[in-house]
Amino acid sequence: MVDRVVTDRGELVLRRCAEHLEIISNGVFLMDTRAGSSERLLVRESLKLVPAGARILIGGLGVGFSLAEAAASQVPAEIVVVEIERALIDWHRDTLAPFSAHALDDARVRVVNDDIVRWLGTTDEVFDAICLDVDNGPDWTVFQHNAALYDDHGLTLLRERLTGDGVLAAWSASASPAYATRLAAVIGPVTTHRVEVPRGEPDVVYLARRDDR
Repeated sequence: MVDRVVTDRGELVLRRCAEHLEIISNGVFLMDTRAGSSERLLVRESLKLVPAGARILIGGLGVGFSLAEAAASQVPAEIVVVEIERALIDWHRDTLAPFSAHALDDARVRVVNDDIVRWLGTTDEVFDAICLDVDNGPDWTVFQHNAALYDDHGLTLLRERLTGDGVLAAWSASASPAYATRLAAVIGPVTTHRVEVPRGEPDVVYLARRDDR
């Protein structure tokens, strides 16, 4: 074990497994540093749809793959990351820093230590792209509170935080046709990207572009 903290949400563990690192929440595996293809795709495909100088919001810091992808691009002028766990942010200043490409040192990056559902409901900031990598997607939230991001109310809130033609991208550990339907109804046209994984169902990234017609 590399580190263990107890937060308001319970136990959070950073542990080493051979050359990889894993994050465990209350005994439940959340993520590791083994791959990251779908997390990078989440951001990469979003950045293809936004203008230079865009403002990007990343929901969930994780092991840093999404942030690293955003920081590697010249497209965003500002990258805001909302992460509820202070310990996870601190880990990205040392042990996990290589996986987020030391992006916390990038002048364009601002990290907000807050619950993303609460923060979205209190901020008036708007973004060209919002990239969600919270828990394991719409159908499997480790913390039930996060389910509010994926229902009609949450999608309406996210829509309000997008620019007029902004993009909402969401990562999921498996396909969620019902979520895709809600995305299309509340945000706009949806494209789906599937990323094969060594075992189990493919990871899925949903992208919806705000449509005010």
